[in-house]
Amino acid sequence: MGFKEILLILLGLAALFGIGYLIVYLVSKHKQKAKAEQLALEKSADLSEIERAKEIKRKEKEAYVPEDQLKAFRIKRTTLKVITYIFLILVALFILVPFYWMVITSFKSAEEIAATKPSLIPNKVTFEAYKNIFQIEVNPYNGTLRRGVPFLYMFGNTILVGFFTTIFTVISVVFSAFAFSRLRFKGSDLLFTILLSTMMVPGEVFIITNYGTVSRLGWVGAPLNADTGRIIGNYLAMILPFIGSVFYTFYLRQTFKQVPDELYYAAKVDGVRDFKYLFKVMIPIAKPTIITITILSLMGSWNAYIWPNLVTDFQNYKLWLVSNGLSNAFRSTIELSGPNNVLNQQMAGSLIITLPLLIVFFALKKHIMRGVVRGGTKG
Repeated sequence: MGFKEILLILLGLAALFGIGYLIVYLVSKHKQKAKAEQLALEKSADLSEIERAKEIKRKEKEAYVPEDQLKAFRIKRTTLKVITYIFLILVALFILVPFYWMVITSFKSAEEIAATKPSLIPNKVTFEAYKNIFQIEVNPYNGTLRRGVPFLYMFGNTILVGFFTTIFTVISVVFSAFAFSRLRFKGSDLLFTILLSTMMVPGEVFIITNYGTVSRLGWVGAPLNADTGRIIGNYLAMILPFIGSVFYTFYLRQTFKQVPDELYYAAKVDGVRDFKYLFKVMIPIAKPTIITITILSLMGSWNAYIWPNLVTDFQNYKLWLVSNGLSNAFRSTIELSGPNNVLNQQMAGSLIITLPLLIVFFALKKHIMRGVVRGGTKG
């Protein structure tokens, strides 16, 4: 076993331990937070001297526990902990094994992948897949892509679409959440209930109606030789249908609901307009939740696959996103030579487009967790 194989194994083990540590860390932080809240509650309790004396006597009576009951309690607690950690380990393995398989497959050769007996460790580590996907070759007759993965176009288009989708989503969500949480108008509760009920409808149903709309506008399937207007229309088709979110509206509304109504009424008495109150009071208070919505919206745009695949021309690689670009890039090769010959390249490309999401998550996980905690369930 060479140095590359050992390094690959160590990287895989480090990834496994890293995810396991993250799960244990989140569980421990949750326990610490619950314990801190309990201690704060106990400290803030204003008990009289008589009540304190009664509490001390009650604890003294409960201090003695029979040995058999204490033993049964310890066994029950230990069993519960073991079951919890086993469950967490199984969940971690369920998530990590496919990721580990993707990593090691990207370092295998096409011949090894075609072998009947798959191996958990590459027999020979090779960077052939990474070399091939960066070798771009275009058909000189029609301009279509022959080989390679156009990461420059894919990352650029994804960032562009994700940026504008997120900006418009945050704007629409902030205004709609403020309207449903603070403004009183006739039928607001009924309208909000109707909006919430749309969350029960599968997203595929809306894809049908959205596709019919953008296709009538001529925004679908801009070819390689399309003019500027057609290309802009194709970008609009990937952005406009997703600039609103009922879930994000509900999520931010719950945060706005935690702000006391008295603060809003006092501002109205002082003559503060709704827009000024929104930007000076509500948005700063709900900043963690808004940051979380921004991050989740960007990640949703990054992971979108079905819709970009429907509205873009699979031959126009200049409009591909990271989600549908990989499948389109290897379509002709798979049809000619079979999936095993490009599986290592697909896994290499998948790893490359997955790394930015992992980096963003670990860099901004504090903001995500803080926003999730702030988005309570008041309402």
